[in-house]
Amino acid sequence: MSPGKPVSRDEAVAPMAAGARLEAMRRRVRVSRLAVWTVIATGPIALAITLTSTPTTVETASSTTPPAPRTTPVTADPAGYAQLFLHTWLRSSTNDEASAQTRHAQSMAPGVDLPEPATDAQPAPQAVTTVRTAQRAQGVWSVTVAAQYADASVRYYAVPVATDRTGASFTVTGAPGVVAGPARMEVPASPYRVNVPEGDLSAAVREFLATYLTDAGEVDRYLAPGVKLLPVTPAPYRAVTVRQISAIEETAATATVPADGTKARVLAQVEARGEDGRWPLAYEFTLAARSGRWEITAFGTGTSRSHPW
Repeated sequence: MSPGKPVSRDEAVAPMAAGARLEAMRRRVRVSRLAVWTVIATGPIALAITLTSTPTTVETASSTTPPAPRTTPVTADPAGYAQLFLHTWLRSSTNDEASAQTRHAQSMAPGVDLPEPATDAQPAPQAVTTVRTAQRAQGVWSVTVAAQYADASVRYYAVPVATDRTGASFTVTGAPGVVAGPARMEVPASPYRVNVPEGDLSAAVREFLATYLTDAGEVDRYLAPGVKLLPVTPAPYRAVTVRQISAIEETAATATVPADGTKARVLAQVEARGEDGRWPLAYEFTLAARSGRWEITAFGTGTSRSHPW
């Protein structure tokens, strides 16, 4: 700094502040030293207490390992394994141990005896289908499989299957047993008891099905906002006739469209015709009234009886 240049107030304050900070640091060092020497003078026990009570800062790296995912136990499904085994077992023979069917059956059920069909025995079944699966104990199952033959006869077999804890490994634990087929229950009463006459609702259902099954236009025009549904392609039928429409709610049979938001669940009995003949079909609908028209909000096959969706 040149002697003739005046010193500003900020330039004068800066060295003073730095000196004050330095003096404060020196004072803290002196106090710390005095404390240590005082503790030493009072004995080793005080020193130990001082050292143990001194706060220590430990830097720990935050764990980046994600928590172990929760695993849900896998539910075993031995139905397909039992069905495949029976399909193979019925086509195997102790007289032909070199055949692929025999080797496959033995690999799926080690130690299980193979059949010995007669020369003039009925041919192997045309189709094999699982009809029932029952869990007998932990990892122990009994699967009922139906074998349908060319003469339309059906024979049922119970196949014992064991699974591991994960449900990923299976084995057949014994030879199949011929059992009686499942009993046929009474058909539940249909909840669709209201006859729907010709009107806006029946027209919406009829036009939608014609579009859906014959590719006669766009199906979106019959659907409620937000509902998406693709037509069947290629179109399987040339013509669709709605034979009957039944409903659960009485509002479906009214002559005029009810207030917005009113819903109706209906079942449509359909006759479809195509190159391969005439086919009776059934479809369930849920429709909602909006702006003076019925719109489809849900659509499915006519399989629900006592619990329609």
